[in-house]
Amino acid sequence: MKLSKKKDLLLRCGMALLAFALLLGLHFYAIRGKQRWEASSAAGKEYEKVRVLEILEEQVQPDPNRENQLVGEQTLLVEILTGRYAGDQLQIVNHLSGGTSYSVYAEKGGELIARIDTTDLGEYRVSVHSYSRSLWIWIFVILFVVTLILVGGKQGISAVFGLGFTVLGVLFVLVPLLTQRGWRPVPATLLIVALTMTVSFVLIGGFGKKTLTAIVGSFGGVAAAGLLAWAAGALMHLSGLNMPEAPEMFQRGVTENGLKIAPLFVCGVMLAAEGAVMDVSMSVSSAIREVHAANPGYGRRDLFRSGMRVGRDAMGTMANTLILAFAGTSLNAMILIYAYDVAYYRLINENTIIMEIVQSLAGSMGIVLTVPLVSLVGSLLHSRNRSK
Repeated sequence: MKLSKKKDLLLRCGMALLAFALLLGLHFYAIRGKQRWEASSAAGKEYEKVRVLEILEEQVQPDPNRENQLVGEQTLLVEILTGRYAGDQLQIVNHLSGGTSYSVYAEKGGELIARIDTTDLGEYRVSVHSYSRSLWIWIFVILFVVTLILVGGKQGISAVFGLGFTVLGVLFVLVPLLTQRGWRPVPATLLIVALTMTVSFVLIGGFGKKTLTAIVGSFGGVAAAGLLAWAAGALMHLSGLNMPEAPEMFQRGVTENGLKIAPLFVCGVMLAAEGAVMDVSMSVSSAIREVHAANPGYGRRDLFRSGMRVGRDAMGTMANTLILAFAGTSLNAMILIYAYDVAYYRLINENTIIMEIVQSLAGSMGIVLTVPLVSLVGSLLHSRNRSK
């Protein structure tokens, strides 16, 4: 390994350690803000894991009106595995209604998630809530990480660290900053976006003009998506207050520490667009660097045109990413709308529908605007070292 590569590796490791230290500091700063609202477990409602020891009685049959659904009830002997009642064994009745998503068929030896309701007298009642899927989720996460490393090699390892940093930044820094510190949502989101994309790009691409180009272009694309979402919201009277979760957030007391719900619509658009924008930005930036290396005599205009040609190919598929993500998550709703033959004017003006459309279009436009921005920044940075 050459000295330059060693220096680059040391710089990447140092930057990663510094970034994680900053993330940890922001996390502790955020969680030490104002007191959180009362936890649901304190109100006598808990969700814990249980194991089915025996099926004492079962009276179930297929639901003739629903696909792959059972109706009836089971009498189960279960053992509570987690929480303050861990180790307790008790008999419960599991109702299968067939028409609900929480209708769970229990099998001997299987693990389930149960809801435990405790009264003021210290007595508690257990009911089946859902299947226990956490183990399989972690198996899929590990499979994804292993696949990424096997295919990507060193770059795959860097991508794993970058992804982990992004997830930690959103869940353990951004969310507490908003809910416990009452930070303004848009500036806080832009801070986390800038921090996570910088760390991810440096881990993957190292220090250099290519990485700097990708960072500037990505941040500009995300900011453009947010600005477009804000403009569309102002014109169409859309905000976070129109989200279906807003009433429950008010009821739960999420706003007690100063959180403003209205800007969360714009924040969601920026976070959703970040991944796709980073993909396009790095692709165009890498292409400009390779073109410059192969043709050192190219000037700014030539490099800009090369970046635009590559970007036009990439932005079409990346724009489809956001649109199809909306279609995939809303497929059941679209089928239901079609079945009810909802009137056009009602459909196109429903809050949930129009917000999804605006989110997809604003994110896609952010991707499109990233291409010329990255091409411009890349051409300016690389053309300075143009050989005579």
